[in-house]
Amino acid sequence: MSLKCGIVGLPNVGKSSLFNALSNAGAEAANFPFCTIDPNVGVVPVPDPRLDKLTELVRPKATIPTSIEFVDIAGLVKGASEGKGKGNAFLSNIRETDIIVHVVRCFENDDIIHVEGSVNPDRDIQIIDSELLIKDLESVEKRVDKLKKQAKANDRLVKLQLEAVERLRTHIEDGHPARTFTANAEEREGFADLYLLTEKPVLYACNVAESDLPDGANNAHVRAVRAIAAGQGAEVVVLSAAIEAEIAELEPAEKAEFLKDLGIESAGLDQLIRAAYKELGLITYFTAGEKEVRAWTIPAGFKAPQAAGVIHSDFERGFIRAETIAFADYVSYGSEQACKDNGRLRSEGKEYVVQDGDVLHFRFNV
Repeated sequence: MSLKCGIVGLPNVGKSSLFNALSNAGAEAANFPFCTIDPNVGVVPVPDPRLDKLTELVRPKATIPTSIEFVDIAGLVKGASEGKGKGNAFLSNIRETDIIVHVVRCFENDDIIHVEGSVNPDRDIQIIDSELLIKDLESVEKRVDKLKKQAKANDRLVKLQLEAVERLRTHIEDGHPARTFTANAEEREGFADLYLLTEKPVLYACNVAESDLPDGANNAHVRAVRAIAAGQGAEVVVLSAAIEAEIAELEPAEKAEFLKDLGIESAGLDQLIRAAYKELGLITYFTAGEKEVRAWTIPAGFKAPQAAGVIHSDFERGFIRAETIAFADYVSYGSEQACKDNGRLRSEGKEYVVQDGDVLHFRFNV
């Protein structure tokens, strides 16, 4: 499955600089608002040491990591919901993503212009949240009008959905995102196709100075973002776009030494991906053979046939069984054959729930 992360934030918070470092896509980054107009897209292989270990053991002809797509979306200003700045394009681009990576400026630097005149994460987050809520409210109000007309036919389901959408309107008017709105499956049918912006999960990326790494514990701006995120149940990653740009230029061995010198366990890219997977409830399983070792991304809770369907629909349709080895067992015994000889290869059926790190070989017949 393809995972798309939209990188958003006010102008000049470091979005494009971070995007460049993450994807090496060469997105223009400059010290003036609206440098990014059309969204830049970079597809990044997901770093996973488990994939590296399987490659070492199996020695396949090819190794194929799963990937994640980062989209650098135009900076937002007050009034974007009314079309100011690049607002309409910005909001449209967000609608196409799976998760919002909200970059928040948490460093002071008089040489870098802030569109609002000062560094204030609480205000900056509220600006973007407000614009998204206003746009969602517009969509919901239109749906209320539509359902009111349909409700005249006295249809039970339409009336149920109208009541739900009216409650949703009040929820948004009170400043709450759609993702915190409670509704059952029937009620959600009344607004599911609106693809509301505030339904999308949010991950906050605090862009700090090098001196505030690794965790920004002494940075008041970072603490403010953490407090906001805690109230939303959102993840927070602390990184420095400037440092990420340096890391992107290094070879793997140099990168490890550089991170060690900075006291950082992993690069910002790795942290962002882990946080995004956690926020979206995603896991990784592997296939391993002489031809290739490959990583696959699936939602947690997928059963074996569903996981097989990510490779090809025929695998799901004709699923027979999944020959399964836990990653730890594969590493411990060193090969598929050794796992089989020691009773560590299991034959799992249609009800098996795939676990993170499973090494799978699907048997199917169509």
